[in-house]
Amino acid sequence: MACYNICRPCGPTPLANSCNEPCVRQCEDSRVVIQPSTVLVTLPGPILSSFPQSTAVGSSSSAAVG
Repeated sequence: MACYNICRPCGPTPLANSCNEPCVRQCEDSRVVIQPSTVLVTLPGPILSSFPQSTAVGSSSSAAVG
């Protein structure tokens, strides 16, 4: 099954690998043949969406252990 990536690449690369733009992936339709009489039914392909949040990972001070 082939899917078509409609998402634009995120840029520039932040400190953590993240992106705050929504992403949608459209997959191809499915076809089903129903017996005994031949009937072709086209089922729409799924649309997968994600809405990631912008994330920063880091620390400005060192941790004390004791």
